Amino acid sequence: MAQLKPGVVSGKDYLTLVAAAKAGGYALPAVNVSSSSTINAVLEAAAKNNADIIIQLSNGGAQFYAGQGMKDGFKAKVLGAVAAAYHVHLLAEHYGVCVVLHTDHANKGLIPWVEALLDHGEAYFKQHGKPLFSSHMLDLSEDPMEFNLSECARILTRMAPLDMSLEIELGVTGGEEDGIGGELDESADNSHLYTQPEDVLQAYERLSPIGHFSVAASFGNVHGVYKPGNVQLRPEILKNSQALIEKQRNTGSKPLNLVFHGGSGSEKAKITEAVGYGVFKMNIDTDLQFAYSEAIGKFVSENPKAFLYQIDPETDKPYKKFYDPRKYLRLAEQNMVARLNEAFVDLGSKDKSLAA
Repeated sequence: MAQLKPGVVSGKDYLTLVAAAKAGGYALPAVNVSSSSTINAVLEAAAKNNADIIIQLSNGGAQFYAGQGMKDGFKAKVLGAVAAAYHVHLLAEHYGVCVVLHTDHANKGLIPWVEALLDHGEAYFKQHGKPLFSSHMLDLSEDPMEFNLSECARILTRMAPLDMSLEIELGVTGGEEDGIGGELDESADNSHLYTQPEDVLQAYERLSPIGHFSVAASFGNVHGVYKPGNVQLRPEILKNSQALIEKQRNTGSKPLNLVFHGGSGSEKAKITEAVGYGVFKMNIDTDLQFAYSEAIGKFVSENPKAFLYQIDPETDKPYKKFYDPRKYLRLAEQNMVARLNEAFVDLGSKDKSLAA
């Protein structure tokens, strides 16, 4: 098995990580973060499971990281992502795992955000000889196919010299995540949630000569958690997309690097099937948000007076040890780690780290 230096991976090391996951029949959890606390919980979970990990920021998560009090919201989205990236670069090596550093779901209106991050990425590359982020995502799935692919080609042309990968989306992942998309209409015809293999072939032909990229091909996956029966996953779409490219372009097995959005709440058998078709990355956000908040809610419920009084009005008992944010935020981190423990097992990536 290949071995890599611990820390943020990019370029050939990124491709090695992806190839190892596909060859080994496992996938990496991709976790949306919004604070140093959530980043540290993800790194802790990866280290405990001897597993590599994908850490990603949405524009809203990046803005929160910078501070929502910053008057210039766009600048906050840029600087928050940059600050979080520096945080991960500094700590990941010391946790002893390989980390893919990624940005998530940039639609048409957020193309300037990605371009601003590339400004910082080019400066970082010039100084360090490696990119600030391993990859970025352009989610132009709600736009015409030609616009989607032409913009992806334009951005990938800029990213390729930095040894970065681009994630694209074909088809529409249902639901809403951080302002991108909309709530799933559970009574509607959701046929648009399924990507056509011919579209994937078109993307492959357009982008593969430029650089490396991955595809979020929609097979009924939905952001968020919805009641059973309303989300019908069809992973065979991924199998058919791989088969079409293999046949038309005479490639090796599973030529596409596939990603699975909307993994929270999905059936474990469907997750396993999707991974078998070449999915190396599964986004998991909603379940982890709940795990983080659940622990805080439980602690507040068990110690209600500590969040009403600094000193108990009846017993004069001080509550500082309870309302100290480090107390309940640590519990939140631990609960997030526990949920990630489950994800590493579900995706088969536990004890599969390539970190030397």
